[in-house]
Amino acid sequence: QLNRIQSLMEFYGSLKSSDFESEAKKLSSLPFQERIMASYLLFAKWAETAPTDAMKYADTMGFGAMFVRPTILQSWASVDPQNAAKYYAENPREFAMMGGMMGGRGGPGGGQGAASIIASEWARQDPAGALAWSKSLTTNEKGSAIASVISEVARNDPKQAADLTLTMDPADRAQSYDSIARNWGAKDWSAAESWIQSLPADQQQAALASAISGLADQDPKLAAQKIATMPAGDSRNAAISAVADSMSRENPAEAAKWLIAQEGDKSGAYRTVISNFARQDDAGALAFISQQPVGDAKDSMLSSYVRSNRSSDPQAVMQLAETITDANQRNRAAGAAAWQWMQTNPEAAKSYIQQSTTFDDQTKQRLLEGRGPGGRGGQGGRGGPPGGG
Repeated sequence: QLNRIQSLMEFYGSLKSSDFESEAKKLSSLPFQERIMASYLLFAKWAETAPTDAMKYADTMGFGAMFVRPTILQSWASVDPQNAAKYYAENPREFAMMGGMMGGRGGPGGGQGAASIIASEWARQDPAGALAWSKSLTTNEKGSAIASVISEVARNDPKQAADLTLTMDPADRAQSYDSIARNWGAKDWSAAESWIQSLPADQQQAALASAISGLADQDPKLAAQKIATMPAGDSRNAAISAVADSMSRENPAEAAKWLIAQEGDKSGAYRTVISNFARQDDAGALAFISQQPVGDAKDSMLSSYVRSNRSSDPQAVMQLAETITDANQRNRAAGAAAWQWMQTNPEAAKSYIQQSTTFDDQTKQRLLEGRGPGGRGGQGGRGGPPGGG
């Protein structure tokens, strides 16, 4: 695979400007996954060579244009951000859906709007110029573009990013603090902590939670100690989730025990920790959950375990889902268990569901049809296990 990618890069790199269109027409004959990879490489190189030609060709691609325009724009901005910005300003409707419904996670642009893509690439070359351009944008684009500049700079130099915020309007600064704190917390905790203390009082706890998240990637135990200084609230809950996530990658049993001892809303944290626990040590995860008292915490753990389980007997997993006391969580978990069971033994799964006394008739029908409690099949969409997420 790596050899194929390298060969494609070398081939596209050897093309003349006039050759790209004929190569783009060949993409539709490739298998889907290869087409995605080749499209990214071809349009990225085309944009470096003849960006307006690449954009013009995208206009002939119908729905597919939504998936290549972000690539063209990003690659263009990586070599000539000023002209990429000029083209965007003159043709805003071409990028109207980017970063919106079709630009969400996994969609074109990875959820970034056009202005944010340009700002990020520009910031790699000229942070001050990128920030000045971002400040000139309309209200709807300005905030996200500025945040992209600061985020890009903060990856390598959090102090420089913090200094840049001092040139911004106070109203635009707050959404930039997250990336600065997160990166600074990972690189230099003492410096990050000192900077956080200089922020407005109402911004400090959120920034502290972000810094702890960054620290947790490097030193989860130290990050856990820092949480003890935080007051109860959303920021503390966010920090707990980040630390538990990092801990569970290395030692999910330790992370689960630590999480139990914390105060606050931990439902999101349980999902991550138990998911990692079940995948690394299925029996250990189940034993840990079994020791917990009946209640919301155990419901969250059971729900996560059922959706993450890949090794246990499917009937046993369905029976675990039925023990969840909260009806909504129980139905979602049962939807995931039913979908998994039907992949291996649909007749047994349907027979069990039909005879179950735990589910009402409407829920049974959804499970038998492979749909989640919300009525749509798929984990997050069509074709996957219901009840996921």
